[in-house]
Amino acid sequence: MSHGSTPVVSSGGRRRTTASVPDLVSRARGGDARAVARLISLVEDGSPLLRQVMAALAPHAGHAHVVGITGSPGVGKSTSTNALVAELRRAGKRVGVLAVDPSSPFSGGALLGDRVRMQDHALDPDVYIRSMASRGHLGGLAWTTPQALRVLDAAGCDVILVETVGVGQSEVEIAGLADTTLVLLAPGMGDGIQAAKAGILEIGDLYVVNKADRDGADQVRRDLRSMLALAERREGAWRPPIVATIAAQSQGLDEVVAEIDRHFSWLTESGELARRRTRRARDEIEAIAVAALRAQWGDVHGHSELDALAESVASGESDPYTAADVLLSTAQGG
Repeated sequence: MSHGSTPVVSSGGRRRTTASVPDLVSRARGGDARAVARLISLVEDGSPLLRQVMAALAPHAGHAHVVGITGSPGVGKSTSTNALVAELRRAGKRVGVLAVDPSSPFSGGALLGDRVRMQDHALDPDVYIRSMASRGHLGGLAWTTPQALRVLDAAGCDVILVETVGVGQSEVEIAGLADTTLVLLAPGMGDGIQAAKAGILEIGDLYVVNKADRDGADQVRRDLRSMLALAERREGAWRPPIVATIAAQSQGLDEVVAEIDRHFSWLTESGELARRRTRRARDEIEAIAVAALRAQWGDVHGHSELDALAESVASGESDPYTAADVLLSTAQGG
């Protein structure tokens, strides 16, 4: 699979498909980058064809190892992702990269396009790179990203790297979308374990201290080790390792890949992989169901039944539980 392609645009400005869903799916499974790009565009657009697409892809998915990459701005996420792709390719893996921007409501697309730093891999047929935005979908990452992951999985990726451009809650959300969550830190970012404030220390399966040649890197590792030692872990639980890297010089990435593989083996043997994937599927189902209900309640940008009920609650004419009952009754056709 090579770099993503530009989807066909109709005269009205909307994307359209020029091939049938079975044909697109067949071509995507064969590694056709244009077909993969078209299918992910259908996900982003919330296309009516999505039901058919997901049904066709489902039997062919579930093989890729999904690795979430998160961390505060400035730690070198894109550089690390780029170096990690190179190391995975050396190991003979087919790689997908999904750069998710959950906070780009105005651009109508992912802010960083197809990632300038990823040009090293643009011509590699076994690397597929795609930036996408959640575009304000109800459920955000939970709604769109699992379906884009399913496209890349069914298209034959061995490892899919999911990098979030956003900060804060999106970092925590990434953990819910991944089999393995890699948390990046770096010295010189203020508090060495600033991640603790965002709850990041609770979600990591692997911690990477990047820019390890800088002053303060050893202190960050010591602080991390101390914080992780305080966590209560049941017997047999995974103990997150800490790896030092200099991503800009591709140093330490072989150890990162080794730890990612070791974690995947633990996930499989412990049964945690099945638990995480079931939880991910549950969240995806819930996000789709809630989005469908929201659509039944009316235009979220206009005056809908939900708005009318909200006004009745705000004015004291009704209470939120009664209003919710009315809303659910309407959705059920009652």
